[in-house]
Amino acid sequence: MQGKWMMLFFLHMCSSSLPLLWICVGWNVEEVTGSQQGIPLSVVKLWASAFGGEIKSISAKYSGSPLLQKKYKELEKSVRVEEIDGVKLVKNLAIKMEEMFRKKAEATRRLVEAAEEAHHQHEENPDLQYEYFNAVLINEVDEEGNNVELGGEFILEPNDHFNNLSVNLSLSVVQVPTNMYNKDPDIVNGVYWSEALNKVFVDNFKRDPTLIWQYFGSAKGFFRQYPGVKWHPDEHGVIGFDCRNRKWYIQAATSPKDVVILVDVSGSMKGLRLTIARQTVSSILDTLGDDDFFNIIAYNQEIHYVEPCLNGTLVRADRTNKDHFREHLDKLFAKGIGLLGDALTEAFTILNNFNQTGHGSICSQAIMLVTDGATEMYDDVFERYNWPERKVRFHLLITTVCVFFFTAGYFSQISTLADVQENVMRYLHVMSRPKVIDHEHDTVWTEAYVDSALKDKAGPSLTTTVAMPVFSTKNETNQGILLGVVGTDIPLHELTKLIPKHMLGIHGYAFAITNNGYILLHPDLRPLYQEGQKRRKPNYSSVDLSEVEWEDKDDILRNAMVNRRTGTFSMEVKKTVDRGRRVLIMHNDYYYTDIKGTPFSVGVALSRGHGKYFFRGNVSVEAGLRDLEQPDVALADEWTYCNTEEQHEHRHLTQIQAIKLFMTGRRPHLKCDRELIQEVLFDAVVTAPLEAYWTGLALNKSENSDKGVEIAFLGTRTGLSRTNLFVPADHLSNKDFLTAEDKEGVFNADHFPLWYKRAAEQVPGTFIYSIPFSTALENKSVVLASTAIQLLDDRKSPIVAAVGIQMKLEFFQRKFWTACRQCTALDGKCIISCDNDDINCYLIDNNGFILVSEEHSQTGLFFGEVEGAVMSKLLQMGSFRRITLYDYQALCREYAGTSDSARTLSDVSFLLEFNLYSWWNIDLTRPRGKTMMVPCDTEYPAFVSERTIKETTGSIDCDGCSRSFVIQQIPSSNLFMVVVDSKCDCSSAPPVTMDPIEIMYILSTSNTNSLKCDRLKFQKDRKKPESCHPFHPEENAMECGSGTRLTVSSPLTALLLPLLAAAICR
Repeated sequence: MQGKWMMLFFLHMCSSSLPLLWICVGWNVEEVTGSQQGIPLSVVKLWASAFGGEIKSISAKYSGSPLLQKKYKELEKSVRVEEIDGVKLVKNLAIKMEEMFRKKAEATRRLVEAAEEAHHQHEENPDLQYEYFNAVLINEVDEEGNNVELGGEFILEPNDHFNNLSVNLSLSVVQVPTNMYNKDPDIVNGVYWSEALNKVFVDNFKRDPTLIWQYFGSAKGFFRQYPGVKWHPDEHGVIGFDCRNRKWYIQAATSPKDVVILVDVSGSMKGLRLTIARQTVSSILDTLGDDDFFNIIAYNQEIHYVEPCLNGTLVRADRTNKDHFREHLDKLFAKGIGLLGDALTEAFTILNNFNQTGHGSICSQAIMLVTDGATEMYDDVFERYNWPERKVRFHLLITTVCVFFFTAGYFSQISTLADVQENVMRYLHVMSRPKVIDHEHDTVWTEAYVDSALKDKAGPSLTTTVAMPVFSTKNETNQGILLGVVGTDIPLHELTKLIPKHMLGIHGYAFAITNNGYILLHPDLRPLYQEGQKRRKPNYSSVDLSEVEWEDKDDILRNAMVNRRTGTFSMEVKKTVDRGRRVLIMHNDYYYTDIKGTPFSVGVALSRGHGKYFFRGNVSVEAGLRDLEQPDVALADEWTYCNTEEQHEHRHLTQIQAIKLFMTGRRPHLKCDRELIQEVLFDAVVTAPLEAYWTGLALNKSENSDKGVEIAFLGTRTGLSRTNLFVPADHLSNKDFLTAEDKEGVFNADHFPLWYKRAAEQVPGTFIYSIPFSTALENKSVVLASTAIQLLDDRKSPIVAAVGIQMKLEFFQRKFWTACRQCTALDGKCIISCDNDDINCYLIDNNGFILVSEEHSQTGLFFGEVEGAVMSKLLQMGSFRRITLYDYQALCREYAGTSDSARTLSDVSFLLEFNLYSWWNIDLTRPRGKTMMVPCDTEYPAFVSERTIKETTGSIDCDGCSRSFVIQQIPSSNLFMVVVDSKCDCSSAPPVTMDPIEIMYILSTSNTNSLKCDRLKFQKDRKKPESCHPFHPEENAMECGSGTRLTVSSPLTALLLPLLAAAICR
């Protein structure tokens, strides 16, 4: 993490093989005062003044900003301004989230009770024949048109609650992994008794209509899912989903664990055995979660740490670390003889020492041995480290190969690659025994992950799962039997509905993290890339809070929230907007607390100044509803004014319809935010005169005759918006503006519109102009102009609204060129004009982006890419500032099978991503010979104008000639006119770009103190789960494999297992 690692790192250019030189040789800049020869400052001032006056007049007139400001001013004395109490705000939000999570957990607990009762009543019958609805086979027919076996007619209907996915709300379906037999007696019996869950599924959904997927994952491998939905295999006819290696299953079934994996790489492991061993280790890694810690040691006559820099320690089993180790597995090769004794001693030593540091899981411990057999006794090692308590479990997997899991006395033989998955999963039963015997139904919650099955317009949705284990309640032996795990999914957009967005201000937001510091909810979390395809980033579910709130160099905010404290924190932040191309610098106050009953903590951020204040107005309900129902009014789609999801009969209601029913008393049981609605009604009344004003302009034939202004719009602090079209909808240059397709241009679940946020940071009364980047390169481009409406004339005044217009870029540019032809000469013969070939004229905004240039192709580009020498001079003189930013969610393009040096950066990764595998599929392989998008850290610049500098002149010495320029601010705007002498060629000067550069953490094989090694070793603060079941004295320690059970009478008996396994394997 930048700022935490006080060592050197290398910076690589993303888009060029040449190094970027911020100080360049071969050209000099000289500061010049006064006007430059050939570019009179007075003339440029005249042009700027003329254009500024013209464009502000158009913007103010068509937006109606003076009228709206006047209407709010008239009510200034009748409203009440309040400072927002951040502590109270976050505590109330935590209570709402706690209640929502509690309801989901209760639904899950009802499933546990029903499952255990159904199993208790069931008698196992190995000859049971039972037809069930197989998720893959339903509605499938054979060549004769008859339903296939385990298929049958299964009614599916589109349901809007499931994003119009076709489902059956009366029945569940059963999915069986492709590598398992559909009619295996164990599966048929489990499917039969678990049919009892259908009734509970339906009842849960009736009680809480906000529920989505409910399910039971069986320890036998099948998966029962409600509501019923058809599953589709991939192009190879395979569904790789096995519920038992999903995080929700593993977390619920086992306790957190520290694991050392020992891999035999002696000469006998050559060929297929080593291949199976690699796949076995990879499958073991799949069963480890973020609360687990691990290391991998290869051994022959010597001990080899798979990652040498992690000698003698364990690392968290997060996605990044597991992928790092997987890459090293391919480097293992077999030779020599296998001396297991030293490897066992090393493994026990690591577990013992790491446990004493207070790091790691502080719970279960296990050693997993992957070998083709053992030929010696190691009773001295076990007696020294693991007897009599047997706290470290030892698991052996035999690859024609053996994999051993001890203390529980477990081993499994793996003869083919197809055997790997099923045999590895068996160790979970051993690890779950203490919890089963204790009969502890621990509630677990997963980190955020994607549910691609429920896709909306924004792509796959982020989800968390609440899960609980299901145990046998029959009079079993002391082995303990885990029947499976039940779970319920919670879309995280349900959390965003609880956030009082109107109380957070324009730049404020709410966020939540897990006990490991990973983001559960945050507006700056970007889980997707390739916006058209919505592909998933590899490590999207383990983005740490410190990687988003990176200005907190000491992790003060993160660590306080991880440790579930309640408190406050403040810092200056640099928030990027407009796809990362612009930056807003502000000071945030953070308020945070824990969410009871979960491992999560929640926080809110309020920006100082107008963001800390809210005002309350009051109008009659009748007047408010009248103006709210006007056709030009809309409310924010993703804001919750009334909760129409909780009752089925309310789902068809729009927010405005629900508000009307609630406020008139016709639906008193609707859950609505009365306080927010009252302010919405106030805003509807105050903004109502704009409708008549805009209509009058549109009907006046003499106005806007060339149709240069296309749309007028406004938005208020309550998510209310009004729009008026001055041209027919099908004639709009940018049809996406103010629609759901324009994500940054509308009120969203976690942010105000971009034109609203940027206007709020401008000087009151000024307009901010910009070209939307999504349309900058299109033939039909537009310019947006917006301004903020303040309630009071001081810094404590809330920003009550913003208004603006969309105009054609061609119209806007024509006004600019007309202004640039003016001069003060009495005879009308101007000594200088932008039409002259000797000068280049530009119009740029406060972030350096070009709105007007003589070369149309330069529109939308960063000015430094076109005029590098001039931009460098402006930075040197202080007219613009370079702001360094960091992106710890970036992606770099890397060629598979190549070294890190073959990596290039993707676009500045402010694109969204997601891998459209359905949520039940897992990436098992990485393509070879193809490019891959891999996580990386980047540094990149943004540029901001200095507000106090209104005009600047200067010259640049370029290869023997002097190039002069003038920059002049456009009054009442965020724009600058730049006039540059074109006679002197400065093309040798390098451009100033916004290209990101990758921060390279070099891992030296000879230097274990390298930066990357330190990053691998570094353990951030985490809060370990409260529940832990490492061992139970009553458990039967000797269930060997799937069919052999021995009684342990001494350490020696347990130590015979490797020999037995070796005999089996050979």
